[in-house]
Amino acid sequence: MYLVATVLVVPGTILTLAAGFAFGVPTGAMLVSAGSLAGASAAFLVGRFFARDWVAGKVAEWRTFDALDKAAGQEGFVIVLLSRLSPLFPFNLLNYAFGLTAVRFRDYVLASWIGMAPAIVLYVYIGSTARSLTELAEGEFEAGTGGTVLFAAGLIATLILTIFITRKATRTLARHLDEPRER
Repeated sequence: MYLVATVLVVPGTILTLAAGFAFGVPTGAMLVSAGSLAGASAAFLVGRFFARDWVAGKVAEWRTFDALDKAAGQEGFVIVLLSRLSPLFPFNLLNYAFGLTAVRFRDYVLASWIGMAPAIVLYVYIGSTARSLTELAEGEFEAGTGGTVLFAAGLIATLILTIFITRKATRTLARHLDEPRER
């Protein structure tokens, strides 16, 4: 389901939360990781080989795409990893957009897998704290006092780590995108 949703540019957040609810954190995170990576890889390949004109039209007005393309050709792994950690780039469009760049497929896959992991674990964890799918869909779920304390501590730690990583990734990515490239 995740592969199809990603290729069809459907946000996977609800699937990620549902995986946490249905399977718990370890299994849910592994399943979402596999599904989102398969979907991202499929979208990359569709963008590279089958839908180049459609993707080019979608990214034509994306101001930073030209710089991203140039940077990805030289430092593909780092650029993909940093863009996956940065909230500045939309996940679904990025999958297709990287298909137009010179980044090697293996670098794209490995960097995507590593870069998507923190958010996957966070959303799967949030989904695992729900008591019902209705509760999950409505965003109203309780985990008891102990669960609430653990959830809050984990959420605070994750947010601090995410803010730290995001700031670093955004600064580094901006530096790479702003550097003049030789032709």
